[in-house]
Amino acid sequence: MTQVFGVIGDPIGHTLSPLMHTSAYRDTGISASYVSFNVKQENLEDAVKGIRGLGINGVNVTVPHKIEVMKYVDELDETAKRIGAVNTIVNDKKQNKLIGYNTDGEGYLRSLQSRLRKPFRETRVLLIGAGGAGRAVAVTLAHKGVKQLTIANRTVASAEALAEDCGGETRALSLGTAQASLMEFDVVINSTSVGMAPGTGQMPISLEKLASRTLVSDLIYNPWKTRFLKEADKKGAETLNGVGMFVHQGALSFELWTGVQAPVKIMERTVTEKLREV
Repeated sequence: MTQVFGVIGDPIGHTLSPLMHTSAYRDTGISASYVSFNVKQENLEDAVKGIRGLGINGVNVTVPHKIEVMKYVDELDETAKRIGAVNTIVNDKKQNKLIGYNTDGEGYLRSLQSRLRKPFRETRVLLIGAGGAGRAVAVTLAHKGVKQLTIANRTVASAEALAEDCGGETRALSLGTAQASLMEFDVVINSTSVGMAPGTGQMPISLEKLASRTLVSDLIYNPWKTRFLKEADKKGAETLNGVGMFVHQGALSFELWTGVQAPVKIMERTVTEKLREV
């Protein structure tokens, strides 16, 4: 019997998840289909009930539903509780439970760690943005034990609230202060949507003070290289786009649903080829 998976969000037309997951099913010989569902905020509860009612095996959850959906699942994994958001739901039919997980933070970590020059405990990180994606990354990095985590946000109060949730050596700064002290950091991460297509001429902060040894990371993967990363290149920094995070969070979801090791290289190649067409 063909398994059914999907993604719920609004808007959803831009998503590459169906393409990526279909390539994984094909490679592993799993009989499954992956569908995108445009779900409005007011229909979210009904949509989640429909997962159980229709026997859908699992779904990814994307903007704007990651926090709201938590109240409609039966159980939350510890990571989802810690992050305060869900991006993956597993329909556990044996237990008759919908279980919420979050693979965003770990997905980002997997894309980042092969690029680090030193261990996490010696790495100083600046995270720009305190929204949903930023929260997953911040909580995961703090839990992993980076030397210092600094969160900069347009609204400083939001950065302060997230820093408090992260605990440890986490502090909050204004964007202006962060911009002036860029040379202090080993890794600079943009978790905002500033620079995403179609607003590709924008940058979250100026990189004038950036040191050449820095790794500059952008969670955006369309465009392939944001203006933020292009400017970092000019400064002699290393760069990392959002493709790795997107692929690894999807691979972790795939493994939660199927119990089969995800073909990460196939998934990455599929996404990369599609983005290179754009």
